[in-house]
Amino acid sequence: MKKIFVLMMLVGLFNVQAETSVEEIITNANLASFYKGDDGRSDARMIIVDAKDTKQMRQFVILRKDLEDGGNQNFLVVFSRPSDVKDTVFLVHKKVDADDDRWLYLPALDLEKRISASDNRTSFVGSDFFYEDVSGRNPKLDTHQLIKEDDKLFYLKSVPVDATQVEFDHYTMQIDKQNYLPMLIEYYDQSGEVYRRVEVVEVAEVQGHPTVMKSKVSNLKTGGYTLLEFRRPAYDLGMEEDVFTVRSLRNPPKNWLSGQ
Repeated sequence: MKKIFVLMMLVGLFNVQAETSVEEIITNANLASFYKGDDGRSDARMIIVDAKDTKQMRQFVILRKDLEDGGNQNFLVVFSRPSDVKDTVFLVHKKVDADDDRWLYLPALDLEKRISASDNRTSFVGSDFFYEDVSGRNPKLDTHQLIKEDDKLFYLKSVPVDATQVEFDHYTMQIDKQNYLPMLIEYYDQSGEVYRRVEVVEVAEVQGHPTVMKSKVSNLKTGGYTLLEFRRPAYDLGMEEDVFTVRSLRNPPKNWLSGQ
């Protein structure tokens, strides 16, 4: 009986450690993906490719400021090319304990549009990226399970807490053990088929932070995909909080957009 009791204690201890390690993995992955430095700036370019190999391009600058590490933060995305999206602005006030506030400014209509939580997983300016991909999905919206691990990767399965708010049944992640960046995310539909894939193509060290320089989102149902390339990323620039107010939708901060 004593041996059985000790064995049960060890199993219980293992389960607690495994649960804690999952929380640590998810926390570290979130920090590595979206919280490098106190703020950040990067030039970016999207190349949208459909099943017929027709290409479209989107060019923009993305600005970020953390209000607290791992907590609330703000994003501003300002488009410069092509002409049909020039001066389009996307603003996010990301919140940990509530729905994010998101706005989209459409210059052709001179329209400020609020993006509701139900629109977070819809196409971002015609690409295969979703609005939610830009600033990240709140880890609390899903339950996470460590499936396995090897020398290089953690393998996780994540299930939405509220399945009515998303189009996927679950998703899996392969997270790099060295830098905690999710290198591959695959989304499964209700029939258990992978229909969407997000993968890191290139990583570089920037100011001591492992930084995604190129990523790819593939729509496996349509055969299309979008490449996102980052250029001149920089961190800890001393960005002011007023860069991320609603006023910046119509009057974005030119000094931060130029990178000077």
